[in-house]
Amino acid sequence: MHPFVPKRFEQVVFSLLLSWFMTFVVSGISTLLAVGVGDPSFLPLWLKAWISSWIVAFPALLLVAPFVRLILRRIVIT
Repeated sequence: MHPFVPKRFEQVVFSLLLSWFMTFVVSGISTLLAVGVGDPSFLPLWLKAWISSWIVAFPALLLVAPFVRLILRRIVIT
């Protein structure tokens, strides 16, 4: 399969996918604990929580990732 995202966008796409998956899982667990899976409002509440958290998480990850990479370079032995 031929990649369709230029290498220069790798970090942005990584942040996009990571924030998408992480907020999906965390908001799902939080919603499940708050209302229970049997509640008919579970799915709409989960989707609302997921979108709301992703809107915050994606730009936050874009801002924080360079600092995390810097810290990682200092603590990982090569």
